[in-house]
Amino acid sequence: MKKFIEELKNSLSADTFVKLTLSKTRYRGSLQNVYVRMVELKNELNLSFTYHHETKDEVQNFSIEEGLEQIQLHLLEDFKSANLLLTDKNMALEISKKGKIRLMEKSIANVKPERTHNKAKSRFVTADRPYLHHLGITSKEGKVLKNWQSKYKQIDKYIEIIDGLLNQTTLPETIHIVDMGSGKGYLTFALYDYLVNVLKLNVTLTGIELRKHLVDFCKEVAKQSNFEKLNFIAQDINDYPAEKIDILIALHACDIATDIALAKGMLSEAALIVAAPCCHKQVRKQMAKDNPLQSVLKHGILEERQAEMITDGIRALMLEGNGYASKVFEFVSSEHTNKNLMIVGTRTQKPELSAFEQIAQIKQQFGIEEHYLEKLMN
Repeated sequence: MKKFIEELKNSLSADTFVKLTLSKTRYRGSLQNVYVRMVELKNELNLSFTYHHETKDEVQNFSIEEGLEQIQLHLLEDFKSANLLLTDKNMALEISKKGKIRLMEKSIANVKPERTHNKAKSRFVTADRPYLHHLGITSKEGKVLKNWQSKYKQIDKYIEIIDGLLNQTTLPETIHIVDMGSGKGYLTFALYDYLVNVLKLNVTLTGIELRKHLVDFCKEVAKQSNFEKLNFIAQDINDYPAEKIDILIALHACDIATDIALAKGMLSEAALIVAAPCCHKQVRKQMAKDNPLQSVLKHGILEERQAEMITDGIRALMLEGNGYASKVFEFVSSEHTNKNLMIVGTRTQKPELSAFEQIAQIKQQFGIEEHYLEKLMN
């Protein structure tokens, strides 16, 4: 701990500090993690803290001295993990439940620190990335095209979420990622670029997509972008073997395709599972007409939303029952996309067996015979 704090202090005085992430909270609450970066306010350098809660973000600015005190206090009382990115290396601090501290250090290529005013929007994905132009999102000059502003914001938010999740996940040196239902690859390319070219991780990423013309398009973009370990396969996700997967991604896979992807991830014991479900037909067809909420659910739109809640709620419980800590939250604001729910599972290897009892109660209450994910996991 002492060495970590000394490195942090030295980096601030030597101008080698890039950013700090605090994660893995010691208690249950809305606070998920904290990002710390340096900003210039009124010609003075300050530390800007972004507090990420489940439903909102809060920003507070501190002097360098006050910021250091806050960081040390957070490590002692609030968080068990800290990731310090410097211009020439990355340092990770892990505190076990018994208080044992482990410090890991890895050299990286030179990273340029940002010292922008906090009024300027800090992006995880900068518009000058070449793959964005190959995908038709930006101009040759690296400017986001007018009709693609929402997609660009979605991509940036997605990478911000993934960055936070990675700080809460233990991964091997070589990371194998599978993106099931990769489509035209907007988020797939962004993820690969961020992990490989920004975080300097050793990543192999495979996109699975049934439509061959989209696979051919993505292969060409990957070639143009020199993404050597990014590959795309024209295949039904049903046929993809549940081999060793470290991170499983499934974004907007329709109906039971989300369940198939979740099952593949759990059966392969993936360290991280990230899914954004689409339509929810399978459970809705089974919901009994005489359930306790029938007077409300006689309205089709409300019945549809209830089916979504039950379907995704059971998915989260299935993750918990199979050794994952689950989260369900808004992906991006509904003004950018109406498909904005995200289900995340982080492997804990401690199954919550009571989750299966809760699933049984929900099914009985709404007259549901079987959730498709149950069938796949049995």
